[in-house]
Amino acid sequence: MSDTHSHEHIARHVRVYITVFVALLIGTLVTVGMYSVHFESVALTVAIAVVIASVKAFLVAGFFMHLVSEKKSIYTVLAVTGFFFAGLMALTIWAMHDFPDNTVHTQQPVLDAAVPVPAPHVP
Repeated sequence: MSDTHSHEHIARHVRVYITVFVALLIGTLVTVGMYSVHFESVALTVAIAVVIASVKAFLVAGFFMHLVSEKKSIYTVLAVTGFFFAGLMALTIWAMHDFPDNTVHTQQPVLDAAVPVPAPHVP
């Protein structure tokens, strides 16, 4: 009797994995389809792409990495990690153009391709 129970248990898990796999395939098709759709706003396009990627990441982490069946402590660790990741990204963006005083930029200016550069004169 326990042998029948284990087969049913395995069959249920296989059905879940196949369903998640099909959902990931559909998500990939939607992602590829979004490449050809042009919205008026770049922010809207990025927001839709982030939502699609987040759903796919949840499916992978939740079912294939078995986070759905974990205890609550793993969610606390995941939340703290997400908080610090978002904080580090925010600090990086905030300080992107923050240079110390008396900073000298050593990069050469980009020349316009339409303006010809005179050749050096050799006597």
